[in-house]
Amino acid sequence: MAAGEYVSVRSQRELFEHQIRLERDELEQYPEAEAQELALIYTAKGLAEADAERLAAKIVADPAQALDTLAREELGLNPDDLGSPIGAAGSSFIAFAVGASLPLIPFLLGAGNGVAIAAAISGAALFAVGALLSLFSGKNAWLSGLRMLAIGAAAAAATYGIGSLFNVSTS
Repeated sequence: MAAGEYVSVRSQRELFEHQIRLERDELEQYPEAEAQELALIYTAKGLAEADAERLAAKIVADPAQALDTLAREELGLNPDDLGSPIGAAGSSFIAFAVGASLPLIPFLLGAGNGVAIAAAISGAALFAVGALLSLFSGKNAWLSGLRMLAIGAAAAAATYGIGSLFNVSTS
């Protein structure tokens, strides 16, 4: 999972860097056209046309500021925060390692009826994560917890079904 996250974020970052390079090239070759694009953006945001044109001309006069502004306004990118592939991979590794270890607890402790206990621990953890995510989304904690639990249950059912097709046993 961490390797997949690394590749995903690295690819996304490379795409963003490429888009910014293209914008830099356009700014060098066609500064007037880029100023016009920026003026149109500011006009669409409610600035008077004359004011938008003056502001765009002032911004385009400084290439570094122009590139930063065009990246933000035209591309919707923050050039200072394109994502860290290593950070994403590390976070993914830790999250999946912790999450994957929870259902192993009853088996490591030799508890009877390990599958039922593992399912209960997993369900409780899924609900808790969903409810905690509601702190960041502003959604109802119960609904977020139940949604995460339902998604996890569906994934578990699919995994069980695929395992059954190949005669994989949990005992």
